[in-house]
Amino acid sequence: MTDPLPWLAPHRVTPFDGSIQIPGSKSLTNRALVLAAVADRPSTIDRPLDSRDTQLMVAALTALGAGIEQGAAAWTVTPIPAAGHDAPVEIDCGLAGTVMRFVPALAALGSVPVRFDGDEQARHRPMGTTIAGLRGLGVTVDDGGRGSLPFTVIGTGAVAGGHLKIDADASSQFVSALLLAAPRFDLGLDLAHTGARLPSQPHIDMTVTELRRRGVQVDVDGDRWSVRPGPVTGLDVGVEPDLSNAGPFIAAALVTAGRARIQHWPTSTDQPGDQWTLIAEAFGGSVQRDGDDLVFSGPSGLRGVDLDLHDVGELTPVVAAIAALADSPSRLTGIAHLRGHETDRLAALAVEINALGGHVTELEDGLEIQPRPLRGGTFGTYHDHRMAHAGVVLGLSVPDLFIENVETTIKTYPDFAPVWEHAMSEHDTGQQ
Repeated sequence: MTDPLPWLAPHRVTPFDGSIQIPGSKSLTNRALVLAAVADRPSTIDRPLDSRDTQLMVAALTALGAGIEQGAAAWTVTPIPAAGHDAPVEIDCGLAGTVMRFVPALAALGSVPVRFDGDEQARHRPMGTTIAGLRGLGVTVDDGGRGSLPFTVIGTGAVAGGHLKIDADASSQFVSALLLAAPRFDLGLDLAHTGARLPSQPHIDMTVTELRRRGVQVDVDGDRWSVRPGPVTGLDVGVEPDLSNAGPFIAAALVTAGRARIQHWPTSTDQPGDQWTLIAEAFGGSVQRDGDDLVFSGPSGLRGVDLDLHDVGELTPVVAAIAALADSPSRLTGIAHLRGHETDRLAALAVEINALGGHVTELEDGLEIQPRPLRGGTFGTYHDHRMAHAGVVLGLSVPDLFIENVETTIKTYPDFAPVWEHAMSEHDTGQQ
């Protein structure tokens, strides 16, 4: 099967002015699914994100024995029964980090072998900490010595839990994965991160918040978390809009000196995407709340930035695209861990922007971006949804820019390409 033909990104010569309703958060949807699967009674998830990553999670939890009824506006989850399965299970992780890292700890609670595999690129994503962490808890994991997918978790019906130290420098998901399953461990979990700086702290804060909402006692002391064993209360929840996926539309306002109204922006949230308010202002834009919405306005001159994106690394591709179109140089740091995401995002951004005439230099932990006039061409996405988002932002200012495999955006944003094309049309108001 061949990839679809490159897609011509919309180009604008006038300011964008639109109102956008963003689909639900992948991070919150998948955390809600996992916690509902280990809860003490059924749960309903309102406004879940229906995307490739969340459907992979649904399939994984269903394979472990959960019942998930998917309605048009809400999903009802019946927890995994104590008896679990009596036959081996195979789980397709696709390229979803939350599936390949969150689900193995749940599989360890069962009593049958569960084999995990995924897309070819998934076999190159860091998984050694997941495997080592489970082994540190006494769980048998057969990975053939690779430290990556594919591997098999061989559960015995229970996980003792207790004290565990891990190095989660490569991804905060290693911490969240263990915390989400910890209430079901016999002794709970006393988890310590032993590495240097922990990336994407807001995602761990989100995990702790979601556990506490369901009655789980979690104590936090720096890079140490203690989770008491006990029931996870079934909870009916609503999913916030995915603020990271608002990034391309916010960028459209910034790079075209226009305006983007993002509907239903929460007043308080653990989502990393909430940092778009500060990032937009750093580029010279402005942000105002109007009722339930946030309105982002672009500046007449887009200035460069010096940003530490360590806690919000997933925003980097779109931030880099904006920086490539700014009036002065930018420096983005604290993001070495992006080399282990869907692709090496730092290398990919440098290669693709430079191929268009840009001047991007890789740093050990980030990028230096010297704005240059850019030309049209084909922007590679490496099957990475965030790379596609970066490409479409560049296309607003660069005519004749084609995006390779824009369909990869279905990972977290169904119908992104047609929504973007409609919103960015010069003949449309941008209302969505």
